[in-house]
Amino acid sequence: MMHNSTTTSVDALQQVIHTTHTHTNGGGGWEQCWKQGLTPWDLGGPTPLLLHLHRTGSLPKGRALLPGCGTGYDVVAIAGPERYVIGLDISGHAINKAIQLSSSHPNSSYFTFLEADFFTCHPTDLFDLIFDYTFFCAIEPHLRSAWARKMADILKPDGELITLMFPISDHVGGPPYKVSVSDYEEVLHPMGFKAISITDNELAVGPRKAREKLGRWKRSSVSPAKSAL
Repeated sequence: MMHNSTTTSVDALQQVIHTTHTHTNGGGGWEQCWKQGLTPWDLGGPTPLLLHLHRTGSLPKGRALLPGCGTGYDVVAIAGPERYVIGLDISGHAINKAIQLSSSHPNSSYFTFLEADFFTCHPTDLFDLIFDYTFFCAIEPHLRSAWARKMADILKPDGELITLMFPISDHVGGPPYKVSVSDYEEVLHPMGFKAISITDNELAVGPRKAREKLGRWKRSSVSPAKSAL
């Protein structure tokens, strides 16, 4: 279970998101959450598991994208000469905060932040790595197929999609909306993605323990369109 303070913050977040949805697009709700400090998903530092993968050389090199990057701790943590990282968020407030927190970092030439809608953005180049954590669970469930299509569109044919699946639970409502391994498989398999591995996240923090799995996905050599023929 989540701690009471976290639960209260999530309840307030949901109220803002659903109230704002009736007046603006989805981005307005997230912008309001950032302005009001309703960010219970923000760990205040890099995701321990991602940091472990980086330090053990287990992440693809090249161009990386982190959608829903928030304050950008993960972006900064894995950026370097061998990996250029783009942090994307629909909230301008989040992006401004990320820039303020990271501008003086010695590796600042190896990452950038972009305020944009993941579903409508058009990257100039494809990515070798996309890392999704607390983004899949934040979008409305009916958008998950579009999420998978976009992943297929912007990831290199031999690139890797890494999903830190959270929250694996049976709660009702959201965001965050409940997820399961089958939820990912249902939308990724039609796009040609297959799981390389799915494991428990032994480095999950606090109330997220036993509610996260690490999924690593790559596309088969046959494109989804061709495989349907």
